[in-house]
Amino acid sequence: MLATLRHYPFSVNLLLSSSLFLTLGRAITLPYLVIYLSSSFALGISEIGLVVGSALFVGSLLSLYGGYLTDKTSSYRLILCFTGFFTVGFIGMCVTRHLWLFFVFLVSFNFAYSVIDIVVKAAFGKLLPEAERGKVFSVRYTLINIGYAVGPFIGAGLAHMDMKLPFLMSATLGMGFFLAYAVWGDKTLSSADPAAAPVSFVAVGRILLRDRRLVCFTVGGALSAVVFGQFTAYLSQYLVTTSTPEFTYQVISSVVAVNATVVICLQYVVGKRITNEHLNRWLTAGFSLFLLGVVGFALSTTVLHWALAVAIFTLGEIIVFPAEYMFIDRIAPDHLRGMYYGAQNLSNLGGALGPVLCGFALASQPATFMFSMLAAFIVAGGCFYLMGASYSRRQASSGGARRP
Repeated sequence: MLATLRHYPFSVNLLLSSSLFLTLGRAITLPYLVIYLSSSFALGISEIGLVVGSALFVGSLLSLYGGYLTDKTSSYRLILCFTGFFTVGFIGMCVTRHLWLFFVFLVSFNFAYSVIDIVVKAAFGKLLPEAERGKVFSVRYTLINIGYAVGPFIGAGLAHMDMKLPFLMSATLGMGFFLAYAVWGDKTLSSADPAAAPVSFVAVGRILLRDRRLVCFTVGGALSAVVFGQFTAYLSQYLVTTSTPEFTYQVISSVVAVNATVVICLQYVVGKRITNEHLNRWLTAGFSLFLLGVVGFALSTTVLHWALAVAIFTLGEIIVFPAEYMFIDRIAPDHLRGMYYGAQNLSNLGGALGPVLCGFALASQPATFMFSMLAAFIVAGGCFYLMGASYSRRQASSGGARRP
């Protein structure tokens, strides 16, 4: 992977560094939001879930407009602007004593993170040839997982000293990247097409809805994100319901460690082999591994069993994530690349719903029913993905225009 990074232009490596440092800032603080909201605002667990879940939901919806901005505005200005929002969001959460303001700042940083994610992915389409994009998506996803693996440990050490320190460290990372990009960022970088006629946000939305490939992939992504979006959350819910707190802690610690290790060690090795020519086969393999992992969860009785099941599950994750990025990159017209990635971000809504649906299932059905429900979501999501890929293949074979 290091050899690949040396091969990329400096502008690409700078964009990749945003994925590492901004994700690290996010991961330092997010695990401690529950504790902070409980101690600072005296909220109950259900109220905390509503605040955090609503902020993620609103941020994901707003990111669609962020995709529209990506197609209309300089990437350089957008990255600086939303890195500023990212930084201010953490500072605001740290200093405010009003819950409604805390919520606004929480939405602000989630929205900013989503928009920067879209701008970076769209920029790769401008900076790299199509053959190189599968590798860069895998490198980026590896860096994101390094951030999520390291961040909570840094946050734990800071929170032990003072609960406000994780917020300040996250803001510092945001400000550091803001200054670095202001100095070294490519000021000419833009995903906007100056030759394209101005089109309103609503009109672009209608164009997206007419693209059945995108609709199928967005629905498939939302359904499958119920399973892999917040899997540690619903596994915690299941284990708390069916076992002791001590066993739950052992399993979740092992699950997080195995997931991070497999992604960091194998993401680039596997991801660079994923190609557009065999995308359907890769997607089928990825979803099959997801399904095997969920079956493994249902049958697990020891920490070792859980670790093996999550290793299989994670192999599916490292295949599906770069494959879906490549699919969107392949079907997105150059003048609407940001909006297509913004639509893809709507799959995060499924991740927010996962713990809610699993909570209802655990409360009203036998505990193992939850895994049957998750398996159904995997099958449904995989079917929509393959339908989208089939539409794409038929359109390509018929010589359909790329530009809607």
